[in-house]
Amino acid sequence: MATTHDTLFRTLADPTRRALFERLCREGEQTVAALTAQAGVSQPAVSKHLSVLKQAGLVHDRPEGRQTHYSARIGALAPLLDWTSQMAGFWEGRFDDLDDLLTRMDQ
Repeated sequence: MATTHDTLFRTLADPTRRALFERLCREGEQTVAALTAQAGVSQPAVSKHLSVLKQAGLVHDRPEGRQTHYSARIGALAPLLDWTSQMAGFWEGRFDDLDDLLTRMDQ
């Protein structure tokens, strides 16, 4: 069974999908048409990527008439922040142990 951070990593692994998410984070709410204009892929491809981002909880859609506006849900990245903090603590401990070993070897 996939964990939340597995889903987020898998979702953001695709460069086009990640670029769409980053653009929404930087520039705020955008329509599908606006996202497609700079995505370098077709509108159906952008819509599929947005659907995957939405399923992962990374974007929110807001229909308005015939257009759909998308915005990033930055808070959805919290599980990745927690995971990277845990990994940073793990590696800091490992590097401290290595530093101690090298210091003892130099003596």
